[in-house]
Amino acid sequence: MDELDQLLTGGRTAYERGDWQVAHQQLEEARTRAELSSDDLNLLGSAAWWVGRIRQALEISETIYHRLHHGGDALGAARKALDVGLVWFIRGDLVIASGWVNRARRILQDLPEGLEHGYLLYLEAALTLDVRDLGPTREAAAGLQDLGRRLRAPALTAFSLVLAGLADVRSGRTAAGFAQLDEAMLPVLAGRLPPEWAGEIYCIVIHACYDVNDLHRMRAWTHATEQWCEQFSGDVVYSGICRIHRLQLSSIEGHWDAAENAIERSGAELVGRNNWVAGEAFHQLGELRRLRGDTAGARTAYERARSLGTEPQPGESLLQYASGEKDAAWSGVSAALAGRDRLASARLLQAAVDIALATGLQEDAERLCSQLEESAAVLIARARYAEAMPVLQAAGREYRGMHARYETARIHELLAQAHRGMGQAGAAAADSATALAIYRQLGALPDIHRLDGGPLPGGLTQREVEVLALVAAGASNRSAAEALFISQKTVGRHLANIFAKIGTSSRTAAAAWAHDHGVLPRR
Repeated sequence: MDELDQLLTGGRTAYERGDWQVAHQQLEEARTRAELSSDDLNLLGSAAWWVGRIRQALEISETIYHRLHHGGDALGAARKALDVGLVWFIRGDLVIASGWVNRARRILQDLPEGLEHGYLLYLEAALTLDVRDLGPTREAAAGLQDLGRRLRAPALTAFSLVLAGLADVRSGRTAAGFAQLDEAMLPVLAGRLPPEWAGEIYCIVIHACYDVNDLHRMRAWTHATEQWCEQFSGDVVYSGICRIHRLQLSSIEGHWDAAENAIERSGAELVGRNNWVAGEAFHQLGELRRLRGDTAGARTAYERARSLGTEPQPGESLLQYASGEKDAAWSGVSAALAGRDRLASARLLQAAVDIALATGLQEDAERLCSQLEESAAVLIARARYAEAMPVLQAAGREYRGMHARYETARIHELLAQAHRGMGQAGAAAADSATALAIYRQLGALPDIHRLDGGPLPGGLTQREVEVLALVAAGASNRSAAEALFISQKTVGRHLANIFAKIGTSSRTAAAAWAHDHGVLPRR
């Protein structure tokens, strides 16, 4: 057996056992020595996708498409066109994805009905999904269910369940919707779908969980997919996607220090691989920075999220509102509400009400409040404290069960307002103290200032205080970076801001200023 045959045999064997790194290495080396057959080239393209080399996977898939098309294999060409369209869709390039879908449609219209017609129907529905009119989505789901039954194709049944589940969740029938999404995940984890299409379903299910705050289900499916990934060697594209979702959960649980730098790095790694998930990562990064008082960093993260196709609302408008940009805040949140379905709007309404009131838009505030009748914050604003109590207590139990630290603190703050309105000063003080303690543990600087009063010295942000405290205690940039789970470059940026704000130009002078103003290393 010559060297080329050894490379090809090694690549095929590695592919069969799921060792995508070795398969890619061996087949890529073989490709430099001779032109690969379409079958081996297809293995190389699939391995490239698994290890995150998306551009190469697309280039190979397009080459295979043209080979099949010119060779007269219409069905194979249509199948490959759908694969290419899906990858462009996942990257967030919807126009290019639509072009490839149209190629597949043109080929399949002259062929007998088969599995590929179902893949086409699903991808068309995904590209044209309109949350304001879910009728076409339900029709596509019914068509896929019927086709899947006739062809006995579990992949088409899974696609049908995804579309029907999404339609139900978006229309408020969450229990029925998630039952269908859960069922759709079963063939994914059983390996009964091509990997790119399986990844699409996984991302949809996890995003739906996150969107409606179903953290229990999000944890369960993320854990199940992580276990599924363990059968493969090395870091594959699924691993990066799972890592983002795990970091989202970590952020909600209050592990902000560790999550902030990791989610920025992991999000950057997914750009070009899966831009939808990368956008979610930068949106989460913006939320972390906003809650910690890092206004500039939050703006940067929100802008990156938007460039990747994720609308960073209501966080971006809340940031603008806190910065005094009330008109821009109202414009942003109202525009976001106009394009959301009933379920997604629920996450925006309270922020929209607050911003409308602050901007003097009483009629808009009242209109939005009519959709928030069961909101504890609205009940408190209307002095209906007794009615707010059971709503808050139920929400508190739910958030504690989900280990959602920041949301739990917000509930305690609202409970304090309700107790105070009912004349229960002792209970109000206890809830306020609990909220403040959680905010301090998290490093939620704006909330700490709001409850505790008194800004930090020198106009520093919470993160800048943390960096300065460590430097004042003698820490190097490297040590400070390790202690705060950030990069040395970020430490340097914070130090430059600190020197400018407190009017010093050296570490020694900054340390002296820190001691004079009571800036001490955190425990």
